[in-house]
Amino acid sequence: MANMSVAAAFWHNFLGHSANWYKKAIIAFLIINPIIFMIDPFTAGWVLVLEFIFTLAMALKCYPLQPGGLLALEAIIIGMAKPKDVYYEVVNNFPVILLLMFMVAGIYFMKDLLLFVFTKILLGIRSKMLLSLLFSVVAAVLSAFLDALTVTAVLISVAVGFYSVYHRVASGNHHGHHDHDHSNDGTIHDLHRQELDNFRAFLRSLIMHGAVGTALGGVCTLVGEPQNLLIAEKAGWDFMTFVKVMAPVSFPAAIAGFITCALLEKVKICGYGATLPDNVRQILVEFDKEESKKRNARDVAKLIAQGLVAGVLVIGLALHLAEVGLIGLMVIILLTAMTGITEEHQIGHAFEEALPFTALLVVFLSVVAVIEKQHLFSPITESLLTLDESVQGVMYFIANGVLSMISDNVFVATVYIKEVKAALDAGEISRAHFDVLAVAINTGTNLPSVATPNGQAAFLFLLTSALAPLIRLSYGRMVLMALPYTVVLTIVGVLAVIFLL
Repeated sequence: MANMSVAAAFWHNFLGHSANWYKKAIIAFLIINPIIFMIDPFTAGWVLVLEFIFTLAMALKCYPLQPGGLLALEAIIIGMAKPKDVYYEVVNNFPVILLLMFMVAGIYFMKDLLLFVFTKILLGIRSKMLLSLLFSVVAAVLSAFLDALTVTAVLISVAVGFYSVYHRVASGNHHGHHDHDHSNDGTIHDLHRQELDNFRAFLRSLIMHGAVGTALGGVCTLVGEPQNLLIAEKAGWDFMTFVKVMAPVSFPAAIAGFITCALLEKVKICGYGATLPDNVRQILVEFDKEESKKRNARDVAKLIAQGLVAGVLVIGLALHLAEVGLIGLMVIILLTAMTGITEEHQIGHAFEEALPFTALLVVFLSVVAVIEKQHLFSPITESLLTLDESVQGVMYFIANGVLSMISDNVFVATVYIKEVKAALDAGEISRAHFDVLAVAINTGTNLPSVATPNGQAAFLFLLTSALAPLIRLSYGRMVLMALPYTVVLTIVGVLAVIFLL
């Protein structure tokens, strides 16, 4: 290493431990983008979108902030979008940024209570199918009234908690768990490896059921997803009206989603069906007993405080008393004050999980600004409004679904509801037809978008969280595990739009 040339050192430092082929791919992207942009800006825009998706797909090799950020910076420099366009997108998405900054940190201070409650649930319910359904249904109900990102943060916190408990015990004395096995260390290690792989598969399936559950619930109500509020505002719908107009599509989709959840655990395809290994269950049981024995009056008081604040959180979010991020800040203030966390460095740990993702989200919004400035979706939007009214609803559902898989569902919904509202104001479509298209846009951006992590902020957050590498949840694996849900929700959504709207 001492004899390494400066050029070699630069190459070694560039994107850290990423494979050489990956570094070369990023450099190739950076070289070809300006050339394509000079020839055809529209094509260059789509190339940039695909390159950014590639950096997301490689998230376990290199965090997407650096390669994706380089692509976004280049796009701004060569004029695909201006800094003020990026700022505009960031301001539009400020509620989501505020949520990530404060709500995810707020959940961090609640992790003792979450681990306590979910350990009881995990050890109390033996049936994997029932447990999966519970995760999915609870995530859906919470997402309908709270927020999909908040619920996903809870799921991540719980899974990291379980993994940490197991890993602490297993890495400390996993030889001790196989004392009866007198074969060589290699066999013991293999047994431990198999157990760890099974536990990872178990956690992956639970988390994916929960993540899809957030989409099933998120589509139903005004506060479930950010674009719901936007669409309701344009349409002039209040909370109950929104629930009622979405119900012909959202309710059948939710029921189909829950049935899919149960069937996946039964037929064990696409990475589902793994059960909790007996040895891991034993470790969690022992951990629970140990924690119960160690718990003193101060610990009980902390759990009660976290429970009370969790109640305040649910009420605050359900009644939408303030922006989600501000409620998150309230949670941080109340919990740290009530549990004696008063030093800056103690509080700082809570922000470590979400802030890299917040930075990544701003980079993602830079790509969204390019989509907007280069009018990448315009040909599709214009062609949809020329179609016959009888097929417009279903085509809007499909188009919004496909574009949400590529881009961001909030952005796609924003683009389409603007177009449809303009058509209504110009007298080109009737109010009844506008309502059908608004439902198609909302359900289209919420349901088929579970197909990829870039479809929904909650999925992207999960992919880039500290949990993903622990349970080996890659972009490809998320796409595969979401596939059965994508197929079912798309088919049910299309049929509901055709026959029930």
